[in-house]
Amino acid sequence: MFENLSDKFERAFKVLKGQGQITEINVAETLKEVRRALLDADVNYKTAKEFTNRVKEKALGRNVLTTISPGQLLTKICHEELVELMGGEESHINFKGNPGIILMAGLQGSGKTTHSGKLALWLKKKQRKNPLLVACDVYRPAAIDQLHVLGEQLDVEVFSNKEEKNPVKIAQDAIQYAKSNGFNVVIVDTAGRLAVDEKMMDEIAAIKNAINPTETLFVVDAMTGQDAVNTAKTFNERIDFDGVILTKLDGDTRGGSALTIKTVVNKPIKFVGVGEKMDALDIFYPARMADRILGMGDVVSLVEKAQEQFDEKEAKKLQKKIAQNKFDFDDFYAQLQQIKKMGNVKDLMGMIPGMGKAMKGVDIDDDAFKGIEAMIQSMTPKERANPSIINGSRKKRIAKGSGNNIQEVNKLLKQFNETKKMMHLMSNKKNMMNMMRQLKGMRGGVGLPGM
Repeated sequence: MFENLSDKFERAFKVLKGQGQITEINVAETLKEVRRALLDADVNYKTAKEFTNRVKEKALGRNVLTTISPGQLLTKICHEELVELMGGEESHINFKGNPGIILMAGLQGSGKTTHSGKLALWLKKKQRKNPLLVACDVYRPAAIDQLHVLGEQLDVEVFSNKEEKNPVKIAQDAIQYAKSNGFNVVIVDTAGRLAVDEKMMDEIAAIKNAINPTETLFVVDAMTGQDAVNTAKTFNERIDFDGVILTKLDGDTRGGSALTIKTVVNKPIKFVGVGEKMDALDIFYPARMADRILGMGDVVSLVEKAQEQFDEKEAKKLQKKIAQNKFDFDDFYAQLQQIKKMGNVKDLMGMIPGMGKAMKGVDIDDDAFKGIEAMIQSMTPKERANPSIINGSRKKRIAKGSGNNIQEVNKLLKQFNETKKMMHLMSNKKNMMNMMRQLKGMRGGVGLPGM
């Protein structure tokens, strides 16, 4: 996401590289490039102009410290302004009530039904809620069926009534059902249209007035750029929604809608859809998004994703094995499974500062570990527990059984041994400090084997 915008920001800041101070002339040249970058990202002209004017005003009013360069100072100011542009702080949804009622609105094809399911899963897993999904699209039986399929996948109940053609009545009946059956959050999926029309607006407004939701969310496709912003404005004028779910942000290399919606509509982006999997729904953090746009990575999100898969009991067992140098292929395989659960490998790498640029153009699919897994699964339990017994004949069998060649098996064994050695060294605090001192004394980058 934001790939093109990140590249253009980087090029803009290079204008100030080597400059001893910020002047009206060199800052104007840089900000001209920044404004062009925003316009290319499909940010509207007024927003882009106001953004660069604020940055210029702040930059010219600040002294450059001897410890930082003008480029670094301008990057910091742009970061502050990007955060402000996208809403400042994250905004939370209101799902409290008896039950809490969330109304989903948006155009057909925006991902509204899918993200109703994603939101139900998020409430269930992250907030320990018992959600009820409600199918109120009376015009498309396929949408009702889709919601039932999602509900079955997520183990979330779906309320629907194909005999009833009044969506207001369906929503009201669903809320009564939720009250009688212990559901504490109701998510109402409404009908969408291919374009904004009066009939759709009247219907959503009628549903909202009848059920008085605690939260109304507008679902919009990030890849539609300024159309997304314009549609959001039209919906907000009519139904006064509380926040936005921006879908397909992982496929949006420009990012204009994410940068513009808050300014134009004055409503926050609350969630972003960042993948096809049902757990690919994240809270929108403006500061973290600004980090990613400016190539600073997003370590906080990476750590949070790791913590979601973190098992304290298993981690302590693994730590003990590493300290005793008993880390084996069963442990290695278990770690791979945890990494896979965290999400797309390329996206994860992009969260590490400096790695976003390095990963540009590199294609890592979801099956990146398939070959390694096949080789580990082709080993006997004894070989996985004692990798040192894997000799030439065993390598041949593992290669044949996994559909690989001997070279790939040798490569895996080498990476495993180097990783095992490194993990054992790092488990000892004294060794760790010595290693850090050695790395600090080396010139250039140092690649940690197997990491």
